[in-house]
Amino acid sequence: MRKLTPTIGAEIFGVDLSRPLGNQQFQEVHDALMDNLVVFFRDQKMTIDQHKDFGRRFGPLHVHPNAPIAIPEHPEILVIKADEKSKRVAGEEWHTDVSCDLEPPMGSILHAIEVPPYGADTLFANQALAFATLSPGMQRMLRGLDAVHSARDAYSPKMQGIHDRFEGMTVTTSEEANVTQVHPVVRRHAETGADTLFVNQQYTVGLDGFWPHEARPILDRLFAHATQDSFTCRWRWAPGDVAFWDNRAVQHMVMGDVTGHRRLMHRTTVAGEAPIPAR
Repeated sequence: MRKLTPTIGAEIFGVDLSRPLGNQQFQEVHDALMDNLVVFFRDQKMTIDQHKDFGRRFGPLHVHPNAPIAIPEHPEILVIKADEKSKRVAGEEWHTDVSCDLEPPMGSILHAIEVPPYGADTLFANQALAFATLSPGMQRMLRGLDAVHSARDAYSPKMQGIHDRFEGMTVTTSEEANVTQVHPVVRRHAETGADTLFVNQQYTVGLDGFWPHEARPILDRLFAHATQDSFTCRWRWAPGDVAFWDNRAVQHMVMGDVTGHRRLMHRTTVAGEAPIPAR
């Protein structure tokens, strides 16, 4: 294993994800994920079924509530793609995957099928470190707060014009995206016990019990703090790469610089649990 940065990310060697993980190998991958929050595997030749089998080793698979099923016999596979005409790519904003769900995912496993010769790197940010580096006073205040999450600024009908620009990928917008969920601003990681910041630019739309003009400066400050360079790693993709990140303690973002090139990724998502508040 090779760490990418002192704070987040590690590359794992000698693991063939097309084959079932033995108990010891599973434990080693699991522990590396808990310690580094995102792990990477190079040159993996997984089939779709093998991809799903690897994900299921960590829990039941989640189906994205707003993305269309691109492969009818595999609804658990989220297909992320861009073509030569695409002006935007999915995931260009810092986010935690569907934090607007009642039970947000535990993690996501992204397999690169086709990637551009340059660009479209993905960045990951450590949200346990983001919380730990806040002042004691700010930590005390945030432990008592809940945030309002919604997909309204991602998948509601008002966003259809934006999604129409994703020429290589279709996204379903609906009124259901306006539904809100309330989650603690600081969640307790169910496995490591770490306290992690759990707000993000894409899905966090307010603070419970606050007027919008009161919540906005607090959230904007947290968004900027949580994704600063010292908390991040950056992955440059090659065909066959796999990234597995812990959605409970990580935000991520793709660089939107793939104009003129094709990009095809398959993602499975491991189901999670309702966030536990860190009080």
